[in-house]
Amino acid sequence: MQRTKLQNFIFTAIMAFIMVYGMVCYNIAIDKGGMSNEIFLIAFHEMPIMWPVAVILEMFVFERLAIKLAFRFVTPGKESEFMVTVAISSMIVALMCPTMSLIATVLFAHPGSEVVAVWLQKYVLNFPMAFFWQTFIAGPLVRNVFKIFESDKNVNREEQAA
Repeated sequence: MQRTKLQNFIFTAIMAFIMVYGMVCYNIAIDKGGMSNEIFLIAFHEMPIMWPVAVILEMFVFERLAIKLAFRFVTPGKESEFMVTVAISSMIVALMCPTMSLIATVLFAHPGSEVVAVWLQKYVLNFPMAFFWQTFIAGPLVRNVFKIFESDKNVNREEQAA
């Protein structure tokens, strides 16, 4: 869907924001014992750290690897675009979730000598949420927003050509 490096960066930045914000809200709700309206505001305190980390990891560490892993399960052109998208998204979650959970554990959970145990617990709790959040909320939302901007660009190009 993204054709240029700039489009890829914008897509990644938006997707990372939606994913990180959702996951930060989820983790704060777990820590506080339940969801409340204040969590939506509290989550913004972690965003300046976790959002850039997610963008950097996605773009420079995991994107190519996730695509390579996904293409072991699906073949572009042979399978539907939907299946290719789901495979890539799933691999990104599979790579990003343990890494982001470890970073959040070290920075925010203050695990002391229990870092491995706390990280594993966070990872096990985060993975299902990250997978479903990506598959059913963040992924479709960001892709549809991108399609709207793409169709607006195409309309503008057609108007300029006429």
